[in-house]
Amino acid sequence: EERALTRKDVEAAHARIAAKVKKTPVMHSRCIDELVGARVFFKCEHLQSMGAFKFRGASHVLSLLSEEEKARGVITHSSGNHAQALALAARQRGIPAWIVMPTSAPEVKRRAVEGYGATVVPCEPTLEARETTCARVIEETGATLVHPYDNADVIAGQGTIGLEILRQHGIGIDAIFVPVGGGGL
Repeated sequence: EERALTRKDVEAAHARIAAKVKKTPVMHSRCIDELVGARVFFKCEHLQSMGAFKFRGASHVLSLLSEEEKARGVITHSSGNHAQALALAARQRGIPAWIVMPTSAPEVKRRAVEGYGATVVPCEPTLEARETTCARVIEETGATLVHPYDNADVIAGQGTIGLEILRQHGIGIDAIFVPVGGGGL
């Protein structure tokens, strides 16, 4: 289901997840300033739980699940950070999680997902294999799909980064540059 997101959606997401995610710092680099001829700040999401902003979106989606959905668990397909984010967020809430990961995924990522307590379901390294495997596990378990980027609630959770930037730096920001690929940020 597609829906246009508003600032109110992101503010609501921030209110839901503020106690679960880290407020990461915004850092400055004089050397970068000199290279680009402007003051540049960096939002340090590598310091977020599990090391990436993806934890924000996963946490937000899980905050919206009904008790019945929580009991059935969650599933996603990912070869990396979203996989780890959903696994950790699910563990923190006592929700079962299945992560469909291509066999080509880095071993360190797979081990991290398993370390967070999720069940890794291997598949061939194609989008079709990921989606087919997810569908099979959903049919078997009733788990709720938490798509890594095509999910408005994931996107709203990721968007909380922008709110934090504005709250940490407020007035005086001319532009915010964000690499975007789907809703994955």
